[in-house]
This record gives sequence, structure tokens and C-alpha cells, in this order.
Amino acid sequence: MKNTLRKIVALFAVIAVFALAACGNTKEDDKQNDASKEKETTYSVEHAMGTTEIKGTPKRIVVLTNEGTEALLALGIKPVGAVQSWVGNPWYDHIKDDMGDAEVVGVEHEVNIEKIAALKPDLIIGNKLRQEKVYDKLTKIAPTVFSETLRGDWKDNFALYAKAVNKEAEGKEILNKYEEKVATLKTTLGDKTNQEVSFVRFMTGKARIYYTDSFSGVIFNELGFKRVKEQEKLFTADNKLGNLAIEVGKEAIPEMDGDVLFYFTYMPTGDDSALATETEWTEDPLWKKLSAVKDGNAHKVDDVIWNTAGGVLAANLMLDQIEEVFSK
Repeated sequence: MKNTLRKIVALFAVIAVFALAACGNTKEDDKQNDASKEKETTYSVEHAMGTTEIKGTPKRIVVLTNEGTEALLALGIKPVGAVQSWVGNPWYDHIKDDMGDAEVVGVEHEVNIEKIAALKPDLIIGNKLRQEKVYDKLTKIAPTVFSETLRGDWKDNFALYAKAVNKEAEGKEILNKYEEKVATLKTTLGDKTNQEVSFVRFMTGKARIYYTDSFSGVIFNELGFKRVKEQEKLFTADNKLGNLAIEVGKEAIPEMDGDVLFYFTYMPTGDDSALATETEWTEDPLWKKLSAVKDGNAHKVDDVIWNTAGGVLAANLMLDQIEEVFSK
């Protein structure tokens, strides 16, 4: 009887061992199956150059525009490679702490194909306006998605990039939070948005008046501000900058006036020559006669945040700075 009992106990022990092993194998198989499914998942992204098929969720991404870099960082992704910021060494101040060990792969208008290939990306994000000529070379390295332009509403590009990295839902949440921030600020500003605003940019040896398709123009339009009526006549068919901006001479300084005037100065890394242009224009008698200047409503603001960076992080920072300006 005792021998029979021992045999039964031993048999159950063996069965238990096999059951545990099978359970472990099942869990391991499930993990492997999940990993395989991720690798096998393929999704299509329509973009400026056509349609690109992407397998799995990209892990090694190279991004070829500054606003694209901001989009990835906002989505919690550190690119393995990115184009250098227009200002900074090599990154803008507001992103440098988040870029980690990302490699510089050139600048927007001149990317380094060899360096991009060496990083072995599984996705490349670029822009037709900047890199159309090298698109075919990039596609030989990895699946490549291009936005159309860098003018106008930055949110269109952001949505495309979110889809490209398989984070469409996260992207929509980020845009929703931005829209909520705009709505809150619009309420806070109240009737201050009834004022007419003007935007001027100083560059080395020249100046521009910025229009509705500019980064700052889009954001102020969202907030409900009016634009200076006198600037409408400066729209011309032969203006190579379209609705983004127009380069002007000092005779056009009166057209820069408004209830509130914002001006910013572009100084790429290692070149502060545009400061001389700013000083020359802002010391001009015509500038000093502007009502915005005489009333203390001409504000110098950060060119990177208000114009150059052009991405989701800069947009949120700009909203903060707008609130600061109008709260004084």
C-alpha cells in the first residue's frame, strides 16, 4: 500500500513538472509570437513623394528637418541622427538636453548620405522642399517619408511624422493638448486679440515682413489676432517667398507698424552680423516714428522660438512667451 502511494505521488510530481515546463514554454512562445507579429506588422504612409511601406515600429530614426526633430522628441523618441540646428552647437538650447548621443548628419539643405547610411536607420524622415534631390538615395538606405513643405501650419507635418513612427494616437493627444493651451490663452488674452500685429525679421544686410504662412503668423491667427491691413498691399505675384514673407527696403518701414510689433533677428551659429542690421533699422528715423515703437509696443523676441525652430516644442514655448508679453 505504501509503495503504491509513493508511486502515485511520484507520478503526480512528474506531471506537475511537465505542466510547469509547458506553461513556461507557452509564455515564451507568446512573447516570441508577439515579437514576430510586431516585426511582421506593416503599415502604409502617404507622403509628399508617394506611399511608403514600413514594417514594425521603427527604432532607429534619422530626421532631416529641425521641426521634425522636435516632433520626435515630443513623441518620446530620440533620433539616432538629425540635421544640425540652425542656431546652436549643435542643437537649439530648448532641445539640447533631450538629444542624447544623436549624431549630426549635416544641415537641412545638405545632408550627409554616407553618415546616414552608417547609422543603419530603419526609418528616415525628411522634407521635399529641402531634400527632394536625394530622396532616391535615401530610399536605398531605409524607408523614407517626406513632408511637403516647411511653411504654413506645422501641425500637418507633425501628424505625418507621428503616423510614420507608428504613434498616431500619441500624436493626436499631443495636438489636442496644444489646442487646449491655445484655447486657454485665447480666453486669458480676451479683447487684447482685437489688436493688429506685425512681424519683422532682421537678417544680415536685409529685413523681412512676415505673413500668415509663417510660424508666428499661424499661431497668432489661431489666437484670433488681427493682422496689419497695410501689409496686404505687399503681396505680389512675383514675390518668391509667397505668403511666408517679403524682403523690403527701409522705405517700407511704415508698413511694419501695428498696434503691436514683434521683431526677431536671425543669427546662425558663429555669425552675429545680423545684429548690425537690426541696429541700423531700429535706429532709423522711420522706425522711431512707428506708433508701436513710440507707445512701447515693439518687442524683440527670440528668433529660434518665434520663427526658426518651427516645431511643436517651439510652438508651446511661444504660447508661454506671448502670454508673458501681453501680461505686462
